[in-house]
Amino acid sequence: MKEIINVELKTRTVDFTKAETDLLAVGVFTGAKLDKLCAELNSRLDGQIEQLIKLGDFTAKTGTSATIYTNNKIAAKRLLLIGLGEPKKATLDTARKAAAQAANKAVGIKAKTLALALHKAFGAGLDLSQMAQAVAEGVYYGSYRYDEYITAKEDVRLDSLAVELIDPDSAKTKKLDKGLEAGIIIGKAQSSARTISNRPGNVINPPALAETAKNFLKNTPGITCTVFDQKQLAANGMGGILAVGSGSVNPPRLIVIKYTPKKAAKGLPTVALVGKAITFDSGGISIKPSANMEEMKLDKSGGIAVMATLKAAAQMKLPLNIYGLIPSAENLPSGSSYRPGDIVTTCSGKTVEVQNTDAEGRMVLCDALHYAVKQNCDVIIDVATLTGACMVALGKYMAGLMGNDDKLIKQLQKAAEQSGEKVWHMPSSDEYADEMKSKIADLKNVGSRWGGACTAAAFLRQFIGDKKWAHLDIAGMDMFEKPTEFTAEGSSGYGVRILTAWLMNLAATKS
Repeated sequence: MKEIINVELKTRTVDFTKAETDLLAVGVFTGAKLDKLCAELNSRLDGQIEQLIKLGDFTAKTGTSATIYTNNKIAAKRLLLIGLGEPKKATLDTARKAAAQAANKAVGIKAKTLALALHKAFGAGLDLSQMAQAVAEGVYYGSYRYDEYITAKEDVRLDSLAVELIDPDSAKTKKLDKGLEAGIIIGKAQSSARTISNRPGNVINPPALAETAKNFLKNTPGITCTVFDQKQLAANGMGGILAVGSGSVNPPRLIVIKYTPKKAAKGLPTVALVGKAITFDSGGISIKPSANMEEMKLDKSGGIAVMATLKAAAQMKLPLNIYGLIPSAENLPSGSSYRPGDIVTTCSGKTVEVQNTDAEGRMVLCDALHYAVKQNCDVIIDVATLTGACMVALGKYMAGLMGNDDKLIKQLQKAAEQSGEKVWHMPSSDEYADEMKSKIADLKNVGSRWGGACTAAAFLRQFIGDKKWAHLDIAGMDMFEKPTEFTAEGSSGYGVRILTAWLMNLAATKS
């Protein structure tokens, strides 16, 4: 896969004022006195930092920044002040966002090198190893650009960015090093997920996605990747996947990824991560409005997040047995499409009355969820751009989290806090499941007008038996419509960080 930007990230023991770099980034909290580093920089730069703050040109609120040209008074060519907000609200995600903002700025000004001293502002408030991981994730997030198909040569970005986490204390540099490797792995995985998700439907269809998965995971220790074609889908009774893909000339696929570590920790569950990968969703016969339909290339985001997470888990050598199941189809209208009113027999044997072909995500997921049950996976988590109703409920600020196990829900909430990928717990109980009952089949694929995210999750719950299960509805979280101060527009890669954080926490409980 073509790398969109090459980021090299490492630590270095060097005095902050002596770091030769195009851009030196430091963090500043609101309402607090300048720390020792900022005070020293302020003195060397003739009071420019204090002057910016007094004039109100730099407030230090989250998302704000200011650039100072150093005129050779320190080794860095430019000093970038990054706002960290209120000290009492500082978290790992504060550091992650600050790093993303610095990297985004560096790419924007075509800096070749970036030095980060962000951790200095936090003092002893956060663990340095954990902070290094968060900062590394942020660097990849902020430096990401998707310009794979731009051929114009003028005003192109640089191909690479060299980033250093610096500190004059070698003991602190060693602590930063401990978390850096995991952050680099996760950051690269998320960038890869964003790239594949951003690719259009005429490039990525289900067979192409299957080939992309094989190439992406090739030579990754412990990983195997197999693909179910139409014949194998039919042999396994996967009527949901086949129905959704029936209207396209590009046939559906089920991508089965399996990670087997050299030595799995005893007593830990076998995990299945299931991700929806509709490579383009027109809505089928129940066609969507034309406005913004081009965004439906991102309906594959959940499946690609699973793919990237499996690679990250393998590269970190987590001692867990993990399945990654990615049902993929292209939902298009044609003479062979599945129709409203059809009754589909799924992998579990349950029948589903189709009332809306645009409720296709649950149709492909139910087959993959039951396949995870048949593989005797102990814990199943699915991630999908499933319902517009979830975006109505939560906006574009957090994903919906549903499930049948309180402990698993709390674990994912903790992973969300650690990863900065926010979630909100929502119900999917029997009241919602009752709405999904059909008069002419076991289930129907839509409920009433209200609580659509909850009824969709309740539908999925019918296919997981007695297994521990959680569902992440990431509708609204899968993309940025416009660039932000932290990153570029397009796919967000949501899901990679939270799923990897959860797996890392699970692995840390090994007996």
